[in-house]
Order: sequence, then structure tokens, then C-alpha cells
Amino acid sequence: MVGPPLSSWPWENLGAMKYLLYGPFVAKVLLSRANQEDIMKNWCLHILIICALRGVVYQIWTSFVNMLFLTRNSRILHQGVDFNQIDKEWDWDNMIILQAVMSSMGIYLFPKMASLPVWDTRGFIAILILHMGVSEPLYYWIHKCFHGNYLFTHYHSLHHSSAVPQPFTAGNATLLEQLVLTIVVGIPIIGSCLIGCGSTTMFYGYILAFDFLRCLGHCNVEIVPHQLFETFPFLRYLLYTPTYHSLHHTEMGSNYCLFMPLYDALGSTLNEKSWDLHRKIRLASASGKNMGVPEFVFLAHVVDLTSALHVPFVLRSLGSMPYSAKIFLLPCIPFSFMVMLVMWAKSKTFLATFYNLRGRLHQTWVVPRFGFQYFLPFAREGINKHIEDAILRADKLGVKVISLAALNKNEALNGGGTLFVNKHPNLKVRVVHGNTLTAAVILNEISEDVREVFLTGATSKLGRAIALYLSRRRIRVLMLTSSTERFQKIKEEAAAEYQNYLVQVTKYQAARNCKAWIVGKWITAREQSWAPAGTHFHQFVVPPIFSFRRDCTYGDLAAMKLPLDVQGLGSCEVILLSSSFKFSCCRRFYRLDRETRTGLN
Repeated sequence: MVGPPLSSWPWENLGAMKYLLYGPFVAKVLLSRANQEDIMKNWCLHILIICALRGVVYQIWTSFVNMLFLTRNSRILHQGVDFNQIDKEWDWDNMIILQAVMSSMGIYLFPKMASLPVWDTRGFIAILILHMGVSEPLYYWIHKCFHGNYLFTHYHSLHHSSAVPQPFTAGNATLLEQLVLTIVVGIPIIGSCLIGCGSTTMFYGYILAFDFLRCLGHCNVEIVPHQLFETFPFLRYLLYTPTYHSLHHTEMGSNYCLFMPLYDALGSTLNEKSWDLHRKIRLASASGKNMGVPEFVFLAHVVDLTSALHVPFVLRSLGSMPYSAKIFLLPCIPFSFMVMLVMWAKSKTFLATFYNLRGRLHQTWVVPRFGFQYFLPFAREGINKHIEDAILRADKLGVKVISLAALNKNEALNGGGTLFVNKHPNLKVRVVHGNTLTAAVILNEISEDVREVFLTGATSKLGRAIALYLSRRRIRVLMLTSSTERFQKIKEEAAAEYQNYLVQVTKYQAARNCKAWIVGKWITAREQSWAPAGTHFHQFVVPPIFSFRRDCTYGDLAAMKLPLDVQGLGSCEVILLSSSFKFSCCRRFYRLDRETRTGLN
């Protein structure tokens, strides 16, 4: 079905290939360099640089608003950004491509713009006057028109379909709207150049300031101090705030301005709640109680240097997709390493993500330690201190349940959390882990015709539970352990009639005829080589084992399905090493349309 004119993008079916539209600009720069021309005077180079800088501005804003450990108490709307919104805003940068193309057209129409001086003070004055006197009222009038029935239904509703304003929401609009916005942006630039006071610095400064203010209005984090407007009341008519524009998205019939509420005041469309709500949010932010207390906290940790780049405040789009190795992330690993060192030295447990499920707030807190650090003897005390502090903090806040994830519940580290429960017997918060559910999911995967399994990590809490249950199903369990004492202790827990089904083995060779492996301890390619062809590897080890054997199959880490009425879920929090679902600690998953995704917690 064909939509209204200019409601879709001409390159919307190209996917990532749309970036080839920058090709002619790159080619012209390379040609200038080949001809030994001064490429700094090449307008194509400036267009490419400013497009890159604009992308950086939007990315920095997006990273900032997703740093919940900094912004949680300053959020205006408290629901999270879900996968549906991320999908809708996936091509937010279409506007940058469009404006790059239109800029080149403008330079051909006005050749004077191709040879601007680096600096002209008059240009900043001229562009400010043209913006305030032309672009602001023009945008206000057009924006108000876009809220009419036809234009809103067929065009502007896309922009308002994002439930929670985000910096990328600013770029999420139809082709017609972005063409209009390009004209609004272009008038001050072209006007300043035509009167002879344009400059390269003015061009860069205006475009980046425009994007900065657009991101400010859509960031959903109130960072403008209310005291500023109380001290200088006239400023409230010259600069909007995130709260001001958020009211436009939630109530829509008001606050139409671009950046200056003056035009809403003149047009009688200024929402009366704007300043009071702004002040209320800032005061709540100062009190530190703006977000609310979660009922459930999942206490996770960072897995490795690459998965650390998978969090929403690094790249939101990447964080919404199942983990896979990305070549373009390789240059970021040194940065990730430096962050790891800083976290090791100074960081505290922090809030990473949250979602709401049937009126209950669930949060994921992260211990600032990487997986390998849990195996360093000298780091254990510090890690336990972080976990203990998180438990005590949750107890003080009134959290009902805190669940220890992955290595935070390591038996050798803290006895699966019993260390803290015994140390603080009066805790009101329930300290739990997902071992029981993990075991249930693993056991559910074992088919009825299996008569023998090989179990690594056999004497762990999970291994013990799995072994005892399988023995009751009269399945022979080859328990890999070098500790006869621990094996005998587990064996004695089984009823006498089932004890013969538990067999201690000390080498992987003992499983060379067993096609059902349950992996609770990481195994190498050499150790996997002892499995016969056709073996299926069930696993509850974190991180998951690598799929070295092509003649075998590999199961997913245990998980439970998250109900579809979850709200605000938009990130995949655990390493996913293939297109199949792989995650830990009975985390739940959620599927969406763009690609198979896994949202955890």
C-alpha cells in the first residue's frame, strides 16, 4: 500500500547500504587530494566532518541519558525505552544524510558558500537574529500545522509514537518533516552567507548547537537548574527545557516552539504546568527519590571487555541486539580496558537497566568487576564487599528480593550468598539465586530416552541438584570430580536405591561413549573432543562454552520467557555467542520483529 507523498524515505529499503550516499563526498575529497589541492577548502570534506560530529553529538547525549547511575533521579518520564521504540528510531540518522545532500545542493545554488572564511564575528550576530526572527516563528507555525488532523495522522504521528523522548527521537520523523526542518535550519545559514558575513566556524557552530538543543529537549532528563529561571525569569522564554518539551509529547496540545517558549506565550499555547513541573522534578532529583524503589534487583557483573561494550549507554542499538563479535568494536577494546581499570580502582555497584512488570519495578545492578577478576584470590575480598554493600543498600531502600547472578553467587566466593545472610541475620530483603530454576530448566531438557549423562561442575550446588534428581529418574550420572569426599557426601544424600546411579569419574575419557553432556564447568576444545559424534551439550556455565564441534549440538543457557506485557525492556544484558539464545541464571527472554533479540532480567 502506497503511503502519503513524502511520508517514507527513498533509501529505507537499503539498510546499512544507505551510507553509500556519502560516497560521492568521499570521492570528491580523495580526488582533491590526488590533485594536490588544499582539501581543507573542499566543501565536501566539511560536510563529511560535520555529519560525523552530528552523529557524535547524538551519541554522546544518548549515552548520557542511558547512564542511569547518573540520571535515574532526574528522569521526567519513568518508563523505560522498549525494543519497539528502538526499532522505530533505528534510522534516526536519515536526516543527517538528507541534510548532507541538500547542503551540497545549496552550495551549487549559492557558490559563495563554498569559499567561506574561517571566522567572521558578524556572522554569529546575523545567524542569531535570523534564527530568532525567522526560523523560530516559522517552525512554531509549521509545527502547529503538523498537529492538524491530516498532517498529524499521516506524518507527525511517527515522531510522537515514541513513548519516551530520547535524543534519537529528535531524528525520528518522515521525509516531509525533515525537509521542512532542513529549510528551517538552512534559512539562517544561507541568509548570513548571502549578506556577506558567513564563516566556516559559524556553519559548524550553528548546526552543532541546533542538534545539541534538539537533543536537550528530547533527552527525558531534566538537567536545567530551576534556580536559573527563578534568578533570571526572562530566560524561561528564551530557552526551553526537557520538561517543557516532554509536556508537548505527553499532552501535545501545547509547547510547540523550536527552542524559544516566547512563541508559545505569544501564540497562547504555553502549557501552564511547564515551570511548576520543571521545579518539582528538579527538587525530586535533589532528594534522590525520583525513580522509586524496585521490588526486585538482579545483581550482575561485567563478563569481559567486549560484552562491556554491549550496555545501553555505550551503543543503544548494539545493546538491544543479541551479542555477537563485531569487527568495528575492536578499536574500542583498549578503551574498555581503561574503563575496567578505573572501575577496579574507584567504581561502586551501579544501576544499569530497569523494566516494569505488572506494576512492579525491576532493576539490574552491576558489580564493577569483570569475570576473570572473580578467579583472582586477592580480588575476592573486594568483590564480596561490593556484593555485601549492594545487599545492605537494597535492604535499606526496602527492596523485597535481590538475586545474585552468575559469579556473584559462586560457592567458593561466598557460599552462594550464605556468607552475607549469616553475617546479617536481620536482613529484610530476601537474598536469592536462580539455581533451583536453572536446574529445573536443564532437567526439563533431558529427554525421556536418555539413560546416561556426563556432568561437569558436578559437586556445585547446581550439579548436586541435577545429579540427585537424575538419579531418581534412574539415569546413570557420570560425575566429574577429583574430590571423593564431596562426591560421597552427595551420594549419601540420595536414597539407597538410587545411589548406584551416581558414579564418580576423574577424566573426560570416561564420557567418550556418552552423548548427553551437562556442562557446569568451562571446557576446552580438547576436552570436548572426547565427546562422541552426535553429543548434545547442555550447559549452565557462565560464560557459555565455545561451539568447537560441528558434529555435536550445543544447548542454550537456562532461561525463562518474559511475559509480553513487560514494559520498558530494551536491552540484552548477557553475552550471546551465536544467533541462538544464550544467557544465564534463569534470565527471561523477549522476542521482537526486527531480529531475534534477547532481553534479560
